[in-house]
Amino acid sequence: MLHVGLTGNIASGKSSAAQFFSGLGAHVIDADRIAHALLQCGTPTYGRVIEAFGDGILGPAGEIDRRILGQLVFSDAGQRNLLNSLTHPAVESEIHRKIGEIERSAPCGIIIVDAALMIETGGYRMYHYLVVAACHPSVQVSRLMARDGLTESEARARMASQMPIEEKLKLADYTIDTSGTLPQTCEQVESIYRDLLQQEFRLRDLQH
Repeated sequence: MLHVGLTGNIASGKSSAAQFFSGLGAHVIDADRIAHALLQCGTPTYGRVIEAFGDGILGPAGEIDRRILGQLVFSDAGQRNLLNSLTHPAVESEIHRKIGEIERSAPCGIIIVDAALMIETGGYRMYHYLVVAACHPSVQVSRLMARDGLTESEARARMASQMPIEEKLKLADYTIDTSGTLPQTCEQVESIYRDLLQQEFRLRDLQH
């Protein structure tokens, strides 16, 4: 099977692109969903994060409030690196497990791993191809303000805390500009997916 990484910065339209890939038949693994599950009450990762950040990040039912945690780590690179060190090994391990599970159940096809920090962690190197979703910064700001209820300065601070998208685009095999409409994004995804299917066919040919 062909392994493809999909990444992009916050509010870049990456999740919409992942949904389109899934609709076309790709096996999509969502790293954020995995991280969310690993932070549920009672998991080893939950315990490590509480130990590191304290009870102040907990909601009324004892759950980790991701909004509070997000505010802590987005404003402090040291805290952000600490959180990543506590969560990423478990996320990577679960991604590998899911890839193995898919490969055992399907003889061919395309696996797309949707992960925001794939380049920062170096994880992108394990994939055959890398797709980067990006949009105009003004679009990113307005999406972030609408989605997370942030002020413009808060939105720009979150964007500034991430690796510049220009650096990520340099590593991309394929890029998706999500600045336009959803149908325009979908059109780009369809074009990339057609090409990936050809690459997957070539890979299978080489392996036989």
